[in-house]
Amino acid sequence: MVGCYGKLPEEKVFKDPVHRYIHVRDELIWALVGTREFQRLRRIRQLGTTYLTFHGAEHTRFNHSLGVYEIMRRMLDNFEESDTWDARERLICLASALLHDVGHGPFSHSFEKVFHMDHEAWTRQIILGDTEIHRVLAGVDDQFAQDVADVIDKTYPNKLVVSLISSQIDADRMDYLQRDAFYTGVSYGHFDMERILRVMRPTEDQAVIKLSGMHAVEDYIMSRYQMYWQVYFHPVTRSAEVILSRILHRAKKLYHDGYQFQDEPKHFYSLFHGSMTLSDYLKLDESVIMFYFQIWQEETDPILSDLCQRFLDRRLFKYVECDPSTQMNHWLELRDLFVQAEIDPEYYFIIDSSSDLPYDFYRPGEEEERLPIHLLMPGGEFRELSRESDVVEAISGKKRTDHKLYFPLDLLEDDRTHADTKKKILTLLMSQEG
Repeated sequence: MVGCYGKLPEEKVFKDPVHRYIHVRDELIWALVGTREFQRLRRIRQLGTTYLTFHGAEHTRFNHSLGVYEIMRRMLDNFEESDTWDARERLICLASALLHDVGHGPFSHSFEKVFHMDHEAWTRQIILGDTEIHRVLAGVDDQFAQDVADVIDKTYPNKLVVSLISSQIDADRMDYLQRDAFYTGVSYGHFDMERILRVMRPTEDQAVIKLSGMHAVEDYIMSRYQMYWQVYFHPVTRSAEVILSRILHRAKKLYHDGYQFQDEPKHFYSLFHGSMTLSDYLKLDESVIMFYFQIWQEETDPILSDLCQRFLDRRLFKYVECDPSTQMNHWLELRDLFVQAEIDPEYYFIIDSSSDLPYDFYRPGEEEERLPIHLLMPGGEFRELSRESDVVEAISGKKRTDHKLYFPLDLLEDDRTHADTKKKILTLLMSQEG
């Protein structure tokens, strides 16, 4: 018994397509799952607009959060022989794993970029604010909610706990790689998680991997690399994200310009003013956003109406490869031609960049400092992974970046107006594509 929580009289089980079963044995975890803030995650997709590329990607943050909890539970079961955990610390790990994404907004990262938000900051507010989740956590003791928030903030004094949820090999990544691969139908994200869990050992600062498990970790890192470039950064998904962000930008601009919406976007008022409260935030989910997109199709503003129709009907932008660092004059010329053709480049000429660093060794003091994966050698010493693995060494510290220019091909092919200018634009774009 910790605080007012003990073990459930009977274990609760969720049937899960990735982990087969998710086991809940603690009253605290079962109570958290039942809170309104956690249930809201059923209405937030895990992969944002990816369902417009991979039609099976309809899974939610709720699915994923349960999966992260289950992996954490298995980790802790494997660590039982160590003296690292007491009952309270174990509950901190499980609650932090379950709640790590509770602050995500609709369409997650696209939404955050437009309104300059941080889902981890909202997660901490939900944990510490006037919420059902906070009241459940406070049933352990007065400090418990703060400790869970500190784990999310990566400031919790037990670095091992933080690393199990946020590191280069953690419960979060191990779930989303497998879950996202399953629901998108690709093979890239599969790796031998059971093997990794069996060879994972706790230390003071992080979990390390026995040398005998190195090849399973190599597979995990390459799976992550492939998932980012084949799924997460898929150019069609990015096209949908570009349109989504432009819709939100346009609605915000129109509101500040005094535009009279046919139906007032009440759910967006505090967003547009940068004064969103926790209560306001928790009322937002993807069903609310999609409701407004349906409404905005009928608005008199042609740009907002067109963008909403494109998103809902999946009439996405086309794209060509581009490199703004070396071809800036070319893109400036194209942008000017869009203006001449009366196609607003602010909404229809978008350069989007994606980058990823699949694995990095320790670079103290650098931005987004990464704790490397360490191998436990037969003699008891630790070795950084890339020093033992030729596979990982080949990609360590190498950041890959991709740039694409997105544009509405259908508007350019409509030669009823500005035919010569549009023809010139198409010629320039197609030469870039070739």
